[in-house]
Amino acid sequence: MKMLKSFFAGIALASIALPMGAAGRDLLINDDWRFSLSSDSIAPSAVDFNDNDWRRLTLPHDWSVEFPFDRDNSSGNDGAYLPTGCGWYRRVLNVTPQQADRKMQLYFEGAYMKTDVYVNGQLAGSNPYGYSSFFVDITPFLHQGDNTIAVRVDNSMQKNCRWYSGSGIFRNVRLMETDKAHVGNWGVSIFTPYLTTADIKTRIVNESDRRRNLTVTATVDGRSASGECSIMPGESKEIALTVSLPDVKPWTPDTPSLYTADIELTEDGKKIDSVSERFGFRTIEWSAAEGLKISGQPVLLNGGCAHHDNGILGAAAYDAAERYRASLMKKAGFNAVRTSHNVPSEAFLDACDELGLLVIDEAFDGWRDAKNSHDYHELFDAGWQKDLDAMLLRDMNHPSIFCWSVGNEVIERDRIEVVKTARDLAGRCRQLDPSRPVTSALANWGKDWRTYDPLAEAFDIVGYNYMIHNSESDHERDPQRVMMQTESYPNDAWSNFRKAKDNPYIVGDFVWTAIDYLGESGIGRWYYEGDVPGEHFERPLYPWHASYCGDIDLTGLRKPVSHYRSMLWNEDGEHLYMAVREPDGYAGVVRTTSWGTWPTFESWNWPGHEGKDIEVEVYSHYPQVRLYLDDTLIGEKQTAEMKASFTLPYKPGTLRAEGLSDGAVQESTTLKTAGRPVAIRLTADRDTLLRDGSDMAFVVIEIVDAEGNVVPVADNQLEVSVSGAAILKGLGNADIKDEDPYFDGRHKAWKGRALAAVQSNGRKGKVAVTVTSPGLKSGKLRF
Repeated sequence: MKMLKSFFAGIALASIALPMGAAGRDLLINDDWRFSLSSDSIAPSAVDFNDNDWRRLTLPHDWSVEFPFDRDNSSGNDGAYLPTGCGWYRRVLNVTPQQADRKMQLYFEGAYMKTDVYVNGQLAGSNPYGYSSFFVDITPFLHQGDNTIAVRVDNSMQKNCRWYSGSGIFRNVRLMETDKAHVGNWGVSIFTPYLTTADIKTRIVNESDRRRNLTVTATVDGRSASGECSIMPGESKEIALTVSLPDVKPWTPDTPSLYTADIELTEDGKKIDSVSERFGFRTIEWSAAEGLKISGQPVLLNGGCAHHDNGILGAAAYDAAERYRASLMKKAGFNAVRTSHNVPSEAFLDACDELGLLVIDEAFDGWRDAKNSHDYHELFDAGWQKDLDAMLLRDMNHPSIFCWSVGNEVIERDRIEVVKTARDLAGRCRQLDPSRPVTSALANWGKDWRTYDPLAEAFDIVGYNYMIHNSESDHERDPQRVMMQTESYPNDAWSNFRKAKDNPYIVGDFVWTAIDYLGESGIGRWYYEGDVPGEHFERPLYPWHASYCGDIDLTGLRKPVSHYRSMLWNEDGEHLYMAVREPDGYAGVVRTTSWGTWPTFESWNWPGHEGKDIEVEVYSHYPQVRLYLDDTLIGEKQTAEMKASFTLPYKPGTLRAEGLSDGAVQESTTLKTAGRPVAIRLTADRDTLLRDGSDMAFVVIEIVDAEGNVVPVADNQLEVSVSGAAILKGLGNADIKDEDPYFDGRHKAWKGRALAAVQSNGRKGKVAVTVTSPGLKSGKLRF
């Protein structure tokens, strides 16, 4: 395994000690780590270990995506043909005399897979499950002065995950410093059973050696409530307070209003701890008769499933990338996401709170029976409650989360003992959070669907994976059952929409998937006769290394099916869209797969097809549509299922589609044949980066003609350079067969487009992004 040396050239390797306590209770410590790939089980944990030649980096970090794709990597098609292995991280923390009697913890939001944390050569804590957040109490291992933190992350046991997991400390790390009497980890739970009151439960922990008489105060929007707490050494107590507000703005998907609860712990009038928790005043109701209501308003779920990776960035959960991914979904018309099949990052949930994107927060892919040889079945019995609690307690206060999910298509689903497991998991969810429904995604795959009734009864809303066609008979058998399709085929958009629209007991649909993702390679692809045939689960499909079943591709571009789906579910969104189906035989005889759609593009460039028939699809809210080519009427049609298709001989020019109501044109859209490529256009999602060494911008790269039209057949080789106060963090296109890696500055465009991720390097100043290609005018952008 060999990374491109030039990509990491010039990074300094000097060690930096951090004075703890500089930022109080919670300090982000993503910077100044040293890293090396090594399977060594213990030596790098030693204080005197020489790490001078190790690479210095800033977290989050996914080492797998820093390598080329290789068909021989043990992760195989599941893991995008990228390497895994073991890695070590080291860092220095400095303890001052003032911190001698403080509680010190490290908080890892996520490290994949098995993680061991050493402090000054001693094992301080471990965590076996890569998607669970965890705390490590490092207090007993610290001394005044410099302290060595060493973290071993082991992802060598393959295969474990069925999709791309990434490898390493792929989420944020924080240092938690508190008094020995403090608010417990994830110790604040906020419920809003009425939209004018916040019931706030705060768990207080006393790890000091004496009795403590404390006051707990909760403040929301200037209104406060307080309670007294006398707590003995080693004791934990929960204090319940209620804060009422007269003019609350409820949280809904359309109006995601957020509030902050400030919790203060005082002793003899002196503040000894404080925590701030963001939340929303939000209620959830569900029934077969009235469907789903959020804060009293009926909601139909136009949902998409989403894995956790960030495409060209791998699994590293940069805050800006997580928000970008959530915003892509919201802009595409989704109002809900299912975090398939693991707990997401906190930054992603924060973005969902802010954007109004409802969430099914999912804990596990499987339970006791294996889907892969080293998946969660090895950990289930010993770890399910700890890992489930970590999800519930960490994510409790996110108003976007409307439902907990405890599983997905579990293998043992047809055995009666699985019912007890389901009841145990669902019961634990309700014990910690009685306000939200619990689900699990059920599937059939050849069994008698009715045999799953006892399993379905364990859940408040039953998740149907590809099985919503059974809804009518299920409703007759169990009229009180509330259903949602937790996975569906992209091609079934119309029928799934009608199911939810016409039946109140079906609260929505979640397509597989919202966004293309790494791994599960080849799912949703189309291919040509002569390529490796079949579905993604039947055989390795290298060089396909990612999915193509998403409504949104790896560069953030919405595919035609995304526009169609959004029109179905959103009456106030776009009303007219046009795309063109690739003619069968144009580049080869087309073969589609179960999760795929016919290759369809926003393109009127089909060189070599002149005079031959081609099919144009028009998606429309309007009852009639007309199609013109160069102002010549091709035809007028009634829409059926919000679409109409026209077949015509291909000729370069300009297509124009019109939407009509009562014979009058309401709207039009055009699609023009692009000329030859002449220039590169750059468009960023922002014009300013925070100088924090982490913030990120996403730059869309387009190949355009002289009139500024994207050239949808362009595949020019691109060279990207970033100078000044940022670095190039990733570069790629949406072609899931392209074997060029994402970590260097060279990549081809695909269908006229690519995407670059540009990250702050922590310095103040300007950022210049330049993209060049032989024969094209360069694209330049400044931040």
